[in-house]
Amino acid sequence: MPQPPSQPTDSNNSATTDVTPVVALKELVARLHREQNKIQDLLSSLGFALRSFNNLNQFLELIPLMATRVTDADGSALFLYKPNGQVRLEQLHWQDSRQRKDIRKALETASSQIALLSNTVPLTTTTGMLDDQMHRCLGPDVQIFGTAILVKHNERGWLYVLSRDPDYTWTETRQKLVRLVADQTAVAIENDELAVELRKKERLDQELEIGAEIQRRLLPRQCPIIPGVALAARCKPANRVGGDYYDFIPTNHDQIQPSGKNPIATEEIGRWGLVVGDVMGKGVPAGLIMTMMRGMLRGEVLHGHPPRRILQNLNRVMYADLENSNRFVTLFYSEFDPDTKILSYSNAAHNPPLWWHAATKTVTRLDTLGMLIGLDANSQYEDGQALLESGDVVIYYTDGMTDAASASGDRFDEENLIESLNIACRIYRDPQEILDYMFNKVQDFIGGEKQNTDDMTLVVLQVK
Repeated sequence: MPQPPSQPTDSNNSATTDVTPVVALKELVARLHREQNKIQDLLSSLGFALRSFNNLNQFLELIPLMATRVTDADGSALFLYKPNGQVRLEQLHWQDSRQRKDIRKALETASSQIALLSNTVPLTTTTGMLDDQMHRCLGPDVQIFGTAILVKHNERGWLYVLSRDPDYTWTETRQKLVRLVADQTAVAIENDELAVELRKKERLDQELEIGAEIQRRLLPRQCPIIPGVALAARCKPANRVGGDYYDFIPTNHDQIQPSGKNPIATEEIGRWGLVVGDVMGKGVPAGLIMTMMRGMLRGEVLHGHPPRRILQNLNRVMYADLENSNRFVTLFYSEFDPDTKILSYSNAAHNPPLWWHAATKTVTRLDTLGMLIGLDANSQYEDGQALLESGDVVIYYTDGMTDAASASGDRFDEENLIESLNIACRIYRDPQEILDYMFNKVQDFIGGEKQNTDDMTLVVLQVK
């Protein structure tokens, strides 16, 4: 008789039921592995974009897309704060293109409502208000999760993840992933701001270099050959463009050589103007005022007026430009006559030049009463004269020399300058050596290679 079909044994049933969980587990692991690789690829792509893009807006376009992909959301929105604190919808990604327009309109409405209130509430409360407005404008069907964009611990905006799935949960993994995207966004914003500042600095550096070059060309490139005296001069700006000024000015047209010849390098009989000045402040504004003053002063000198009249006219002309600028000029103007050895001068509140008498080895000041240039249009000035003798030395200087500070905060002051002048004039017989000695004394007082905080100018006149 035929045998009935055999029934499955218990062992076969057990094998069949055991296979299904194993396969399912393998498929789950494979799917998780694929998801992990996808997320890693997305984040790697975002990192590559951060390194490659020079345009911040192009990079920001990727942010909501990446946030949506790594969190399996329906969409994502990036809000940034404007400089005035208002909120702006910067970028939006929404998976369903048919709904994107409505979602954008709702989010823009939410941000515009915040903008109306931004002038009356502190920025710290904006985030909560934005959440409320988004919930109101998007409706209850859209879940909203967000994380702040922090640049140097300052809140610069928010990155939101949006989902219509009622079972969508804001898991710890999703929070970390969105935080990573938000951090990349913050880095991109900071990099862009640093790049903007760098470009500004480069432009400023170029402008400063141009200004410094112009100023170097306006200051005398060498001292004139004046019968009866020898000269040395140096100007050391604290910045590339300074407010110190010195000049040697021929007092009549016959001393000005035709184009192509250097009037400073030729010996001409006639009076020479020797001037030193200091514009209050440093940098480009002071340099511009100094440049303007130089041109005006040179024009005044050619009229042949005495020093006090030259300063008076210069003050009246410059007053209109300096009024309400809170910038003034100290100026000492003098004229040396090679025939008589008389130095005529007038002072507009500048540091009085020091006159070392070779015969008595003593120092006196050359000074007259007078107000700052640009302070009062009706200021009056006085004339003074000094008969220089063989071996005498006169130094013109700016307050950068006497105000030079040591590490302890002490000032070099006029007393130390006079002492240094006394020593230098007793030791050296050349104005350049006197100048070098005095600059070295000030630098030693400041300390090593430390830069002075103010411009320093020194002119040495020595009677042969």
